[in-house]
Amino acid sequence: MKSVFTKLHRDCNSKARTGVLHLPHGDVKTPVFMPVGTNATVKAVSKDSLDEIGFEIILANTYHLYLRPGSDLLEKAGGLHGFTGWNKNFLTDSGGFQVFSLSSFRKIKEDGVTFQSHIDGSKHFLTPESVVNVQRQFNSDIQMQLDVCTGFGIEHNQAVEALRITNDWLLRAKKEWLNQKDKNNYAGLLFPIVQGNFFKDLRKQSAEFVSEQDLPGIAIGGLSVGEEFNVYTDILSHTVEFLPEDKPKYVMGIGTPDYILEAVENGIDMFDCVLPTRNARNGSFFTRDGNLSIKKEMYKNDFGPIDPECNCKVCREYSRAYLRHLYKNNEILSSMLASYHNLYFLNNMIKEVRQAIENDEFVTYKKNFLTRYFASKK
Repeated sequence: MKSVFTKLHRDCNSKARTGVLHLPHGDVKTPVFMPVGTNATVKAVSKDSLDEIGFEIILANTYHLYLRPGSDLLEKAGGLHGFTGWNKNFLTDSGGFQVFSLSSFRKIKEDGVTFQSHIDGSKHFLTPESVVNVQRQFNSDIQMQLDVCTGFGIEHNQAVEALRITNDWLLRAKKEWLNQKDKNNYAGLLFPIVQGNFFKDLRKQSAEFVSEQDLPGIAIGGLSVGEEFNVYTDILSHTVEFLPEDKPKYVMGIGTPDYILEAVENGIDMFDCVLPTRNARNGSFFTRDGNLSIKKEMYKNDFGPIDPECNCKVCREYSRAYLRHLYKNNEILSSMLASYHNLYFLNNMIKEVRQAIENDEFVTYKKNFLTRYFASKK
């Protein structure tokens, strides 16, 4: 299959690399952090602000958008791009994680999954094929296969069965994706998902299976789901050993500097998480010296910026005292400014990461960044 990824440079001391992902709505420089826009909007952040920060791709959630406003409406609107006015790229997940988190409201079968809507209790049935078609209606630039998500701590035999179904669903999703490309001239990419829970034999099996399918990129699922950091690093480094060098790699659901930098060191190109904006809505700001909780009394008379070394407009124009005032009074602007800052901070960190890789200095950058970031916790 024609490559959609151009590798530019690999750090001489690690697997970290820079590259360019060629997508229907423009090229994306990697490594890249993707903000999460669950309902086709990043909470409290406008598309103009996302563009101003410099994002080239954001994530939207298939489960939520399938239920409301519905894939037929989105297709009539011109897909996610026409509906939202965001003219850059969208990655959409399959909705699998959301469906399978509703453990008391869903039933997994060979042909698909039945679940109840969290909105109105209505029953729905999704198959690997219908999920591909829904994301085609969205005109997703990257879409994910439907998979069976499993939690930390399950038995090996349960993980084997989940992986068997996931593999079968991938073959069906691939067939439908190729059909949609021919039938509807769909240009979006399909990424398979590596699963296998925290069993190394299953991770190897899954990584080799998805690699054999020769799809445009590969996602790694089932990490950062409650396991200890050392377990995350061990399973991640083990998994990538069995993935092809020439494919873009995406670890789903990571959004803190330590998890991101560990992923980059292992050759991961893409990551996403709701955490930066969720933390922001709870008054937590990323800074070079760790997270700053603006709700603390100590900032009541602090007229300095959130992060003196950050050049975003929030740090240039607003004081800690004012931002604390907004938060304590539940002003909407509090969420808007904190979300903008946290996304700017991560995007700027990723720019620095790309430069460090180009200079063969990534390992040093990672060490220095995290030493300072966690110093306040010691």
